[in-house]
Amino acid sequence: MNRYISVFLLGLCFTASCRPAEEHAPIAPTPPKVWTATKPAIAAPVALPTTQKSVTITPLPATVPTVTLPTTVPTGALPALHVNGNRLETLDGKPVWLQGLCVDSMQWGTGENILKSIPVAIEQWHANVIRLPITDAGWNGKGKNQGKDPTGLAYRALVDSAIQAANTRGAYLVLDLHRFGSPTPEHVEFWKDAAVRYKNHPGVMFEIFNEPHGAPWPIWRNGGSLGATTKIAGEVKESNEATTRPTTPGMQAIVKAIRDQGANNVIIAGVLGYSYSLIGIDDYKLTDTPEGHGIVYSVHVYPWKGKWQANFIDAAAKYPLFVGEVGAPGKWEDVPFIQKNARKEKLGPDSTWPADIISVIQKYKLNWTGFSFHPKCMPQAISDWNYTPTPYWGVYVKRALGGEQFTSTKLR
Repeated sequence: MNRYISVFLLGLCFTASCRPAEEHAPIAPTPPKVWTATKPAIAAPVALPTTQKSVTITPLPATVPTVTLPTTVPTGALPALHVNGNRLETLDGKPVWLQGLCVDSMQWGTGENILKSIPVAIEQWHANVIRLPITDAGWNGKGKNQGKDPTGLAYRALVDSAIQAANTRGAYLVLDLHRFGSPTPEHVEFWKDAAVRYKNHPGVMFEIFNEPHGAPWPIWRNGGSLGATTKIAGEVKESNEATTRPTTPGMQAIVKAIRDQGANNVIIAGVLGYSYSLIGIDDYKLTDTPEGHGIVYSVHVYPWKGKWQANFIDAAAKYPLFVGEVGAPGKWEDVPFIQKNARKEKLGPDSTWPADIISVIQKYKLNWTGFSFHPKCMPQAISDWNYTPTPYWGVYVKRALGGEQFTSTKLR
């Protein structure tokens, strides 16, 4: 949700809309890393267990070196995951419940405290997954403030180091292409390159497109002409970034591009309405290859989004979900881009919304990452680079990641 880049204007910190996607030349392929995993047969959807096996976290070293990924799986590496029915599990059948934090800044720049934040998120906040938003422009050296990195080499190396920092501490990393609207051919090319680079890496999952919006299910899935904008019921505009191309290749084309590189990593796909509504997904679900480790659907939940049951809870009975963005701002003035008729929820430290949504996540064992582990990215889970939890959202996230169970007062 890159519309949450905080800027200062008239002394107030608020969020700015994401800039349009930068144009760039095709990405040169990167030599592949070698990872191997064999996928077992997929079972039908099953009820999630009430207890989950935790991920062991290794001790935190004094410093986090900048390193590149090894070319073979190191001893004690994380087990690869795959989709089994409506849940994630290891290839030998152990259920895994991913809970963590979204470490932002590479979607608007070259990265701020990435290698400091990841160890804190895992060791002190007990995350077992890190979501890392990036852009295709940054990857290719065409992002803002990349004058000293014209090929994107340093940007890609930082992604490598972030993966290493997470994986060596027992946490998975979700690589999020942080774009809005509909995919373009440039996004397909990006995923071809990233898929080769992280092919079958057991600790990396691919979130192929952050927040689709404006296109109906058939175009979302199969591509086609982007004519009149289509909105889901109750949709609130959350970003000024949209696809300016007349057509889109669609989400299935990205899945194919990844699998054509031999990469069987778990794929996460954002859905309609800025990754919120799964109403209608049964007729347009994405198709994976027999060797692929499965498709997870991404949901982003904020206080201006309602009808939880219809939009994503019902779908959780069939499909594995990843609540890749969830958070509450401290006050409505912090999110001026949200239209006033959608500002129905009480915000602040006394709000019941944070406990209610975390309770739902826990009840249905939805995979999730709290947004945002950056002090100037709204809605913030931390208030400073000492990682102090914000009283209106971060305290709930930290308590939940620490194992506290929440009780819901009502559904929205």
